[in-house]
This record gives sequence, structure tokens and C-alpha cells, in this order.
Amino acid sequence: MSPAKPITTFTVDQYLAMERAADERHEYLDGEVFAMAGEATPYGFISTNLVISLGTQLKKSPCGVLTKDTKVRSGPSPRGLNSRKGLYSYPDVIVVFGEPEYHDAEKDVILNPKVIIEVLSPSTEAFDRGEKSNRYQSWNDSLTDYLLVAQDQMLVEHYSRQPKGAWLLRRYEGRKAVVPIPSIGCKLKLVDVYDRIKFK
Repeated sequence: MSPAKPITTFTVDQYLAMERAADERHEYLDGEVFAMAGEATPYGFISTNLVISLGTQLKKSPCGVLTKDTKVRSGPSPRGLNSRKGLYSYPDVIVVFGEPEYHDAEKDVILNPKVIIEVLSPSTEAFDRGEKSNRYQSWNDSLTDYLLVAQDQMLVEHYSRQPKGAWLLRRYEGRKAVVPIPSIGCKLKLVDVYDRIKFK
């Protein structure tokens, strides 16, 4: 989901200690900690539909699907106790190829996402399209695909990493649209992604 207002300033170590003891989720960006907003029903249905579709297709494959309670680090490895650089976020859906690589022994921060999917909402869209997208694409060398899924219409925007490192954007709209994700051998049918969603 996304940042609302910064609560205070923390080092990476302070943030992780706080987050591991917290009942609510927070994201971290260069020292600032942001409480995450609650989710609306359409968001919940779309996120669940994505997990079901990908999880079903990835059975018996080297890839695994993780949900919004898994953190991803997009930034440098912290150096020293006062390190404040980096993004620690909770993507809505993550696909990892092979064994997950972790930030530390707690095994709750992933370093090697292959696919990241964010479900957009009015409070998160600017961050998901802007700073978060930049951090994901710049810092996660394992990342091959970044998808933005709208809630208010049948629309998926798919950024895919090209052989020389540039990112290509394709848009898929409507009930008949299918999003191919060849890097993991999957396809997302929009009619399945938006199952149970009623548009105004």
C-alpha cells in the first residue's frame, strides 16, 4: 500500500526492531517511517485474485508467490548503526525465483524479488508510480517485472526489464486482455484479476 505521514526518523536497525514488534505495518524511506493505510474490499479481492492466479500457475515451478506481509529492501546494505538509506516496503504481491535471499537472520526482508505487483489506490498511486517504482527498478537487480493494477477500471500497466537494462511499459485494458509475464511463464487474465469487482 503506501506512505501516509512520517511518524518520526529512524535508522534502518531501529525501524526493523520496531516493525518486528509492531501490530501494524509501516514502510521505511531514507529514515522516515510511514504507517500503512487499511485496505478497501476491492483492493483485497484484487490482491487475492492475483495470488490465486499466480500461485496456481507456479505450482511445481522454481518460483514462489509471497503476499503483502513480506518486506522487500530496495537500497544499499546498511553500513553502520546509523544507516538511514533505503526503501523497505510491503509490495502487494511478490514472486521470487528459487530460494529467497534475506536481509538478515530474521528472514522477513527479501532481497531478490523477480516480479513485484502493486494494487493502486488514490492514496498510494503517486508513490507507487514515482519513488517506489524508481527504487524497485534501480536497486533490485533480480527484478524483471513491475506491474501496477488499477482498482477503478480493468487496467494493468506492466514494466518489463529489457536486455540492456531499460524498462518497457505496456498497458492492458478490458475483460479480454491478458498480461503475459514470460520471465516466470505466467499470464494474467484481467477477467480473473477483477473477479468480484463491480465498477461504477
